[in-house]
Order: sequence, then structure tokens, then C-alpha cells
Amino acid sequence: MDPLLHVDRTLDELDPPRWTPPAADATPLVRKVHGLRRVPLSELGPADLRTLIAQQAALPYVLPLAVRLLLEEPLLDAYFYDGDLLLAAVDAPASAWALLPDLGDRLRAVITTLPETAVADLPRGATEKLARFVARLESPR
Repeated sequence: MDPLLHVDRTLDELDPPRWTPPAADATPLVRKVHGLRRVPLSELGPADLRTLIAQQAALPYVLPLAVRLLLEEPLLDAYFYDGDLLLAAVDAPASAWALLPDLGDRLRAVITTLPETAVADLPRGATEKLARFVARLESPR
């Protein structure tokens, strides 16, 4: 299923089972992720996508939305700093990217064209994360 064809639906609809409401003593992050699962995909912003990806929630649906943004603006500042959405995406497990090989290839191509100076301005460890992602996707499938 192409998640971009279902942007009018929510993650609770697309990624069963529906999550139960969070516990009364749940952390703000847990409440946020639960709430985002009830938002139509078309209404999820870059910060929402970064949060969902970082929490590994419904990755087959949110990674394509993030990649669509990253292809246009790879170092997009979703919430914390330039490139935070990109770094969240490349931190997604290899198993999630295995389901989306074409998107992984497209993101890899974008990463390999980033200027060294731009990558150097990212947080410590970002260069290594990007290199691991590129190398992982270049490996034979």
C-alpha cells in the first residue's frame, strides 16, 4: 500500500490495531505519539514526523512522508536543529528501510550530494550516521 495515497487516513486506521488511550500517568511524549496516531497523514508536519520516526511508530507510513520532504530540503529543521528530520530518518531500523528500498535509494542519493560544509555543521556523530545509512543501502540486497 502506498501511504501517499492514503493521506486522508490516520495511522490508527492504516496501522492496526488501534492504540488504546495512554495511561493517565503517561509521559508527555507517549501522549503526543498516541495523539499523532489519530491525525490524518496529510496534517502531520515535519516535527510530528520526526517524533513518530524517532519513536519508531508506523514507519512504513511515516518514512515516505518524511522522505518526500527531505528530497526537497534534506537539512530541514523539523523541530530541534537543521537536519533533525534527516537524522531521525537515517536512524530508522534497517528492517523499515527494507520495506521501502526505492525511497531509501532516493534518500541515499540526496545524502551523497550534501556539501561537506553542511554536514559538518550537523551535531556530533551525524557524519557517521549518514555514512552508515549510505553504506547500508549500497550493500547488495
